[in-house]
Amino acid sequence: METENRPKKRIHGEDEQSGSEGSEDDDYVPYVPVKIRKQQMLQKMLRLRGKAVDEEQKDSGEEQRDEDEGLGPRSNISLLDQHQHLKEKAEARKESAKEKQLKEEEKILESVAEGRALMSVKEMAKGIIYDDPIKTSWKAPRYILNMPDTRHERVRKKFHILVDGDGIPPPIKSFREMKFPPAILKGLKKKGIVHPTPIQIQGIPTVLSGRDMIGIAFTGSGKTLVFTLPIIMFSLEQEKRLPFFKREGPYGLIICPSRELARQTHGIIEYYCKLLEEEGAPQLRSALCIGGMSVKEQMEVVKHGVHMMVATPGRLMDLLQKKMVSLDICRYLALDEADRMIDMGFEEDIRTIFSYFKGQRQTLLFSATMPKKIQNFAKSALVKPITINVGRAGAASLDVIQEVEYVKEEAKMVYLLECLQKTPPPVLIFAEKKADVDAIHEYLLLKGVEAVAIHGGKDQEERTKAIEAFKEGKKDVLVATDVASKGLDFPAIQHVVNYDMPEEIENYVHRIGRTGRSGKTGIATTFINKGCDESVLMDLKALLVEAKQKVPPVLQVLQTGDETMLDIGGERGCTFCGGLGHRITDCPKLEAMQTKQVTNIGRKDYLAHSSMDF
Repeated sequence: METENRPKKRIHGEDEQSGSEGSEDDDYVPYVPVKIRKQQMLQKMLRLRGKAVDEEQKDSGEEQRDEDEGLGPRSNISLLDQHQHLKEKAEARKESAKEKQLKEEEKILESVAEGRALMSVKEMAKGIIYDDPIKTSWKAPRYILNMPDTRHERVRKKFHILVDGDGIPPPIKSFREMKFPPAILKGLKKKGIVHPTPIQIQGIPTVLSGRDMIGIAFTGSGKTLVFTLPIIMFSLEQEKRLPFFKREGPYGLIICPSRELARQTHGIIEYYCKLLEEEGAPQLRSALCIGGMSVKEQMEVVKHGVHMMVATPGRLMDLLQKKMVSLDICRYLALDEADRMIDMGFEEDIRTIFSYFKGQRQTLLFSATMPKKIQNFAKSALVKPITINVGRAGAASLDVIQEVEYVKEEAKMVYLLECLQKTPPPVLIFAEKKADVDAIHEYLLLKGVEAVAIHGGKDQEERTKAIEAFKEGKKDVLVATDVASKGLDFPAIQHVVNYDMPEEIENYVHRIGRTGRSGKTGIATTFINKGCDESVLMDLKALLVEAKQKVPPVLQVLQTGDETMLDIGGERGCTFCGGLGHRITDCPKLEAMQTKQVTNIGRKDYLAHSSMDF
C-alpha cells in the first residue's frame, strides 16, 4: 500500500511543482520599449476615435434618411410639394450665406472706419457736444408750414427726393416762396434758372432753417446754389444788424478740393453780391484764398472785413496758422465735393481747420459720390443732420449718353481726332497722367485744333488763362487731368472724351458729369483696352446697366460673379468706394489703401504733426 501511495505522492508533488512553475511563467510580462508603447497607445486612441466618427456618420445618415424619407417616388407627398420643400431648403442655405457675407462686410467697414470723430481737438478734449442745430430767423411761408405732411411726401416722391433725419423742413417749389430778394430772383432769371432743381427744392429750405446737412445729387444738378445763396442771405442779415469792421470775418466759409472749383464758386457769390448792391443793399465782400496766388492780394479784401471766404484746404491752413485769418465769428461751413477731399488726404487738414472755430457752426457736406463709409464718418461732425439724396450716391447723370469703345493703346491718338467729329465744339478730353495730357495737347495743336491744357504741373496763371479761354469759346478743346473733373461747370459742353479709364469709378462719374448739365443732353466717349483694371470695368458695366445705356460686347463678356450677392443688406455694391460691380470684400481701392498703409509704417515721420509740414 505504501509503495502504491508513494509514487502518487511524488507525482502529486511534481504536479504542484510544475503547476507553480507554470504560474510563474504566466505572471511573466516581457519588457516593451517606450517607443513601441507610445505607438500602441496612439493606435488605440485612433481606433476609438474612428469608432466615434463612424457613429456620428451613422447618426447623420439616419437623420438625413429621416429628413428625406418623406421625399422620393414611394412617398405620399406630391412632386410639387417635394419641389417646394427642396426649394425652401436651398433658399435657407443661400440666406445664411448672405447673412455671413453681411456680417463679414460690417466687420471690414468697422475696421476701416475712422476711429476719431471729425471734430476739433478742443471740442473732443472738453467733451463739448452740441445737441440742437443753430437757430436762424428764416421761416418757410405760413401756408406751406400749414400744409399736411402727405403733400410734402407727394412733392418728394414726384422729384425722387430721399430724405433722412428729424424735423425735416418742407420742400418749396419756387425761389420766390424761399423769400429771396428781387435782386437775386432777377439774377437767377438772367442765368436761365426759373425753377429750382430737386436738390434745391429740399436743400435750400433745409440750409436756410439752420440745419446741418449731407447733400448727395448727380453732377450738374445745381448743388452749388444750395450753399451759396443761403450764405449770401446770412451775411446780408449780419451786415444789416451790425456792419463788419476791419479784419473781421469771415462769417461763412466754403472749402473746395481744387483751385478751379474754388474760383468758380467765388465767381457765383460775387455775381449775386453785385446784383444786391445795385439794388441798394449793403456791400458784401468775399475773399478767394487759393494756392498759386499772392497772399498780399488775397489779404487786401480781408483787411476791410470779409463776410464770405472760398478757400482750398492748404492755403487756408497756412493763413490760419500765421493768424492772418480768424474764424472767431464763423458760423457757417460748407465742404464742396466733401468725399473727394477726405479721400485726397485733406481729412487731417479739415480736422485742424475745425479747431479754429470758437463756437457752434452749421456744417454742410455736398458731393455727387458719397460712399457709406464717408457718410458715417461725416455724421460725426454734424448736429442732428438731414441727408438729402437725389438719385443714388455715385450714379451717373441720366442726361449723358455713355459710349464705351475698345481702342488699342497705339491707336488712341488717331481715333481721338475721329471722336472730335461727333459733336461741334467745345469738347473736353480727360487723361489720367500729366504726360498724356501734354502729348494729346501737342498732337492736337499739330493737327490744327484750337486746344488748351491744364494739369497740376502747370502754374496757376496758366491754368486760369486756359479755363477762361475755353469758357469764352476762344478755344475748342480742353485737355485735362482729373483736376478739372470735380465740380467745374462748362455750360455749352456736349461731348466729353475719356482718353483712358480712370482707376476709380467715382472719377469716371465726375468726368462724364461735365456734360449733360442743367437738363441738357451730352455724350461721353470712353476708350478701354486690355490695360484697364478688370474690377473698374465691372463697376463700369454695372453703371451702364443702371443708367440703361448700351453695354459693349467687350464688357458683356465680363462675369460679375453671383449677381444676387451684389445687392444685399439694402446697399448695392461696395460701401467703401461706391462701385456697383463688387462688394467691400473684393474692393481694389481698399486693398490698395491697406497695402499703402503697410508700406508706410517704416517711413512715417512721427514728428510731423500735419500734412502742412513744409
